[in-house]
Parts: sequence; structure tokens; C-alpha cells
Amino acid sequence: MAGDTFPPDVNGAANFTERLAVGLAQRGHDVHLMVPAASRHHGTFLEQHGGVTLTVHRLYSTRWPLHDWLRFATPWRVQEHAEAIFDEIHPDVVHIQSHIVMGRGVAQVAERRGVRIVATNHFMPENLLEHTGLPKGLRAKATQMAWNDASKTFHKAAAITTPTQKAATFLEKSVAVTGVLAVSCGIEAGHYTALDTRPAENRIVFVGRVTAEKQIDVLLKAMTLLDPTLGATLTIVGGGDLFKQLQTTSRDLGLADVVTFAGYLSDDELRRTLTESTVFAMPSIAELQSIASLEAMASGLPIVVADAMALPHLVDEGQNGYLFRPGDSRDLADKLTTVLTAPDDEYLAMRRASLKMIEGHDIERTLSVFESLYRGQPVVPSTDAASDRAH
Repeated sequence: MAGDTFPPDVNGAANFTERLAVGLAQRGHDVHLMVPAASRHHGTFLEQHGGVTLTVHRLYSTRWPLHDWLRFATPWRVQEHAEAIFDEIHPDVVHIQSHIVMGRGVAQVAERRGVRIVATNHFMPENLLEHTGLPKGLRAKATQMAWNDASKTFHKAAAITTPTQKAATFLEKSVAVTGVLAVSCGIEAGHYTALDTRPAENRIVFVGRVTAEKQIDVLLKAMTLLDPTLGATLTIVGGGDLFKQLQTTSRDLGLADVVTFAGYLSDDELRRTLTESTVFAMPSIAELQSIASLEAMASGLPIVVADAMALPHLVDEGQNGYLFRPGDSRDLADKLTTVLTAPDDEYLAMRRASLKMIEGHDIERTLSVFESLYRGQPVVPSTDAASDRAH
């Protein structure tokens, strides 16, 4: 398995790669990972992840200067290391989680050696372009160049997946491929706790990177539009390059007493925060699935998310939450108000609907699908029933 991000990085792609590797190892597979070193300390390590031991080949890497933690392996060294690792372990299949550096190099080696390649796309240009320093006027061209580059790697794969059908359709158009499969990232829903009563306070929660594409400023402005008598508070869980800037924005908007920037939390702290919250908000415009939203649903929370990219597939409008117009703080505030003021029976019904919808995102199903893809067996792709109902 190869990718450009892996724990201790905190993001959806890193978390999925870890969860998939752990699940496969628990099923008896010998899993090796090729990822950038998280520091100057590089080499091959036996690491504990999720209670199992994984072999992690961490290649020498350098930090991207315009990002606070993103690191890339040296491109011309990736194939050299991959050749040596292939000689040692003779892999049956390669699963790349990124086409940018690590996945590209490993795919080239796998293709030369006739090793089956499965590729999963977590990439959206918006997630990276803000860290390039490019003027906005050049970003459309850069986006097209990025997809053209991605196409070269994805065309080497025997199977391509992405987390949702909407994301699959988008990828097919972007890199000129067909047959992209929608396979949920999956979560272990049993690790989350849902209350069977309504929380006593109106607590809104956001979980994710504190970066531009998440549009947290839209959520902050929405907080200023809520009726003060609701007593609503907002907890922002996560870190990123806009952390301090948005803290300043929050103070400037007069929200210092109602908005908490919690930063990174441990798994237990995150689960407790979700359990104790009333509603989950996700204003992002560049989500291919949003594991954070899935975790919120597994905690029994109604969700209010932007009607953008793949987020709509998580919402059965009015049943487990609402969609709002991307970038529209007024609409977001209105939808949050609808949840926060719902009668108890309607609110609790939304909680139950979230729990019901999460059943289709069980990690065990995800693991079985990927096992079939690794063996070249046919699979039944997941469908977006919620999106079909909502639209």
C-alpha cells in the first residue's frame, strides 16, 4: 500500500489508509506500507496501529514549505526504494492511495513487474492548490494540469475506487476513465456512542482540517446569525494553517464566548465530544466523502452540510439533517436553527435516521470489497440512496 500521507498525519486519506491496513492485517494479510517519513527519521519500522503490527517503510521526505505538516518523499528515490521492497516481499497486489509522488512511483514499478494495481482517489485539487502560492487566476489551468498528470497513473490501475458515486462520476470525467467504483471509506460504527435522549444544551460541532476549503469562516458567520436565546455554542475540532487566523476572526465577530477551538483531540476525546453534541456542521466544498460526517452520524447526530461535491449523499433531506447552499451563512444558520428548534420527537427521529444510514458504511463491507478487487473478482459498488432520495 502506498500513499503520500499516513499517521501521525491527521486527515481523511491518512486515517482511511491506516484503517484499511489494520483491517486487512486483522484478516490475516501481510500488509506493507510505503509512505513519507513524518520527520527526518526514515527507514523500515514495525509500528503499532489499531492494536496490530504493520510494516511501514518511511522514505526520506521534506516538508512542503507552504504547509504546516505536509511532507513528500523525494520523487526520484521512490522507484528505487519500491524496486528493493518488491524484491524482498514479492507483493501480490499494490494499492495506491495517491497519485502525486509515492503512488506514481510505486505504480510504475508495479506495472513493469506485472503486479496488479488498485488505486483509490482521495485527491481534490482545491485541497492542494491553496498551498502552492499560485495566483487565483492560474488555478483553473493548474487544476487541469493536475488532473492530466493524475490520469497517467490511474490508467495503469486494474481497478479504481473513490468513496462515493458522485466522486466516482467526477473522477471519470476528470481523468478520462470509466468504471470507477464507489467504495465507502467505512468506519467502525461500534466505536461511537449515541445518546437516546436530547442533549441539554445546543452544541454545534465541526471536525476537520482548519484550512480554506473547509470554509469554516462561513460557519463562524452563521453563528452570528443564530438567535441568542438558543444559547448555541460551537466547538471546532482540528488544526491547520488557518487556526490562528480563524481564532482572530471569531473574536472579531464577537464569538469568543460561544466558539471553542479545541485543536487536535485524542480518539476518546473526539468521540466524547461528538456524543455530547447536538448537531454536526460541515461547510466544506471539497469532500469526496467526509469521514468526519460519518463519525458524527455514527454518534447519532443530525448533520447540516454544504450541498457540494459528495456531501449530499450523506443527507436524506429533513430526515437525518439538511443541506445548505455552499458559502451561504444565512442558509446555514437557518438549517441549524431548524435542527436546534425541532420538537423532541422530530429531533430524536433525525438521530435515529443518522444511525440507520451509517449501517451502509460499515468497515467490514469495505474490507471485503477491497479483498475482492485485489483478487480481480467482480464487486457490487455501493450506491448513494440518500442522494437519490434527496435530489
